[in-house]
Amino acid sequence: MAVMGVSSISPAFPRIIEALNISETEVGMLIVAFTIPGVVLSPFIGILADRLGRKRIIVPSLFLFGLAGGACALVTEFDTLIALRVVQGIGAISLATLNITILGDLFHGEQRAAAIGLNASVLNVGVAAYPLLGGALAIFAWNYPFLLPLIAIPIGFIVLFGLNNPEPRSRESLREYLGSAWGYLKNIKVASAFTAGVILFVILYGPYQTYLSIYLADSFEASSLLIGVILSTAAVTSALVSSQLGKIVRLISVPDLVKLGFVLQAVSLALLPFLPRAGLILISTFIMGLGMGVLLPGLMTYIAGVAPLEYRAAVMSINSTMIRVGQTLGPLIFGLVYIYSDFEGVFLCGAGLALLTAVVGFVGGKMIR
Repeated sequence: MAVMGVSSISPAFPRIIEALNISETEVGMLIVAFTIPGVVLSPFIGILADRLGRKRIIVPSLFLFGLAGGACALVTEFDTLIALRVVQGIGAISLATLNITILGDLFHGEQRAAAIGLNASVLNVGVAAYPLLGGALAIFAWNYPFLLPLIAIPIGFIVLFGLNNPEPRSRESLREYLGSAWGYLKNIKVASAFTAGVILFVILYGPYQTYLSIYLADSFEASSLLIGVILSTAAVTSALVSSQLGKIVRLISVPDLVKLGFVLQAVSLALLPFLPRAGLILISTFIMGLGMGVLLPGLMTYIAGVAPLEYRAAVMSINSTMIRVGQTLGPLIFGLVYIYSDFEGVFLCGAGLALLTAVVGFVGGKMIR
């Protein structure tokens, strides 16, 4: 459910543009509306999860995500669709944050890296499957992909009765808790990891999630199903790579993996404007998948190890806020790039940002040491 909110509907963007008579820039608001609640509310969700417990937050979130997401399939006005996406985004806030938090609670050291890598692999299976499923459903009607979140409702009951996880037991006052949590957040290395997460999702949700599907439809007349297949390549590759993270971190440090991931993102996006056929785009998405396979779980592993169980949800929720900032800014920033240039400008600017991040990470890492 944590990765369904965007990946299942992005192959339907060309159909949505046509059905609701909106522009390529406006359709990006379906992502922005979904991610904005996380920018504002993620820290509060983390605090509540540390103070009240993980399950008391996850279960209602699943129900809200499913009901609001399913309701999107019933509307015909773009403004109403945007409003429901905001509500669905509120339900989605805790899903990606607390699953990593619970893995951090359960595992330590290399086992934590392996568990978070496997978790990323499972998420990427979803990222791979949802574009295929969403693209196939969009062939029949633009709104059919919005029915998929209804699956979250039975999953909510499974979590309620089946999830057995440790819960924090803090006797601190709220003020003491906030002071202790802040101590873990102000470390410069943690701040650097948060910044890397923002940039990662600016790139992922700007050039990749928003504009690649539109580029494929406009430049190659690709169907929604073909768009889903192409987008899924990166997720499948990422799933295979991240599933081996426990072994990879024995050979390459997590910071170096993150830098490598940004380099691979840069190569992937730089190739896109120069690939003459839709089938060759698979080269780019394969390289993107390699980068994502080490980048995202690497960052999550590092951040999950920063704080103990009593404060972990707060730290992970700040990271989730940073991710939502990136997801929100990505379509907006690259929407402006698209207005003043074209698809080539979008992809090459994304490549430049990824490469710059890798270079700064390399130089900054040496300075911090």
